[in-house]
Amino acid sequence: MTPVVVAVVLVAAVTHASWNAVAHSLKDELAGLCLVGVGRTACGLGLACLAPVPAAAAWPYLLLSVGLHVGYQILLMRSFRLGDFGQVYPIARGTAPLVVTLVAAVFVGERLHGSSAFGVAVASVGLVGLALWGLRSRRGPGAGAGPGVAPAVAAAVATGLAIAAYTVVDGLGVRSSAAVLGYIAWLMVLDGAAVPLYAVLTHGRGLAERLRPVTARGLLGGVMSVLSYGLVLWAQAHAPLAPVAVLRESSIIVGAGIGAVFFKERFGGARMAAAGVMLAGIALILWQ
Repeated sequence: MTPVVVAVVLVAAVTHASWNAVAHSLKDELAGLCLVGVGRTACGLGLACLAPVPAAAAWPYLLLSVGLHVGYQILLMRSFRLGDFGQVYPIARGTAPLVVTLVAAVFVGERLHGSSAFGVAVASVGLVGLALWGLRSRRGPGAGAGPGVAPAVAAAVATGLAIAAYTVVDGLGVRSSAAVLGYIAWLMVLDGAAVPLYAVLTHGRGLAERLRPVTARGLLGGVMSVLSYGLVLWAQAHAPLAPVAVLRESSIIVGAGIGAVFFKERFGGARMAAAGVMLAGIALILWQ
């Protein structure tokens, strides 16, 4: 991983945690998803005018990825409804790189060696620690009645599996596209249009009233999601999937900070220790 790839993925991590926080703040899930989709589609159309069309070999990956992304968005919003941001975000994001590492080794032939392999293992321990902290904080004092831990954890794990699936699919798709920007553009156009189309068909005239109060935040979340995932796709075209997936999940640390500052969720020494372990693993991945 070159310094440029590292910098790009880190920017993507910060942007990703930020747009997820925006999504978490939107209590009307359908309205939020709809506006994020509109923002994605608008950005994708603009980029498609400037970028080449992806090669034919990339389109099966594109179409499969669209379905996975739609499922991911639905699961993400369900996770946010059932659990705290500081609980479900680490579990969802922490599940993904573990699965990506295994799938990339078995099906893509990407096997890590030396410090990179050890770094992935250490960073994964930190990710698991952050996820377990989320469970403990939910059970701790002040957790409230709520729906309980199990549904939130199940939704977060399912979200993580969806993330892992589209990460591998897009990693293969962008490499076969012969046009990284074109792949990003058409993924955002197709993925972004799915939920708004569903919302219009199912809610019709009543949709506009639901969108009005959250329009600015929803569209901002859409633009930020395009920037975040576009940068990751570019990185996947220039580096192995597993290290990119792990480095991207440094967004968990950013998300923990956002949860503590903006959502008043407890940070705690255990979370700081787990975050430190994760950062040590990332350093090992980057050290060649």
